[in-house]
Amino acid sequence: MIEHIAHQGRTLALILRAGFQKDGIEFFTPPEFSQQLAYMKRGKGYAIPPHVHNPVPREVRFTHEVLFIKSGRVRVDFYQDGDAYLESRVLGPGDVILLADGGHGFAMLEESEIIEVKQGPYAGEDDKRRFAPVDEACVRLEDC
Repeated sequence: MIEHIAHQGRTLALILRAGFQKDGIEFFTPPEFSQQLAYMKRGKGYAIPPHVHNPVPREVRFTHEVLFIKSGRVRVDFYQDGDAYLESRVLGPGDVILLADGGHGFAMLEESEIIEVKQGPYAGEDDKRRFAPVDEACVRLEDC
């Protein structure tokens, strides 16, 4: 229920499928990631004590983003840094993906609602470099 998308030893993405369940807490990302992804399941009566996060200097070099698929179906296309297409995955309602490295593009296979979380502040067009998507034959393919 956890998919690791990797290329040449680098994690491109982690997909947490909607059906994942486990008691307790599990972090899926290594500590050096600038965005952390975890799953938590706690029983009734469990309490997390009130807390505040201390100011801790951090350096963020690349934008990691987390997408929550609220509804619909979304195809995610993965690319290596040189813009070459690698592979695709289809996400559905309740799926979560952390995008960590390489390039990516999206095709809505159905009307979709997506919640996105990433580091800020947004740097506008300086924040990303756009390139051409995969060829048309692959774009029409729903279940890559």
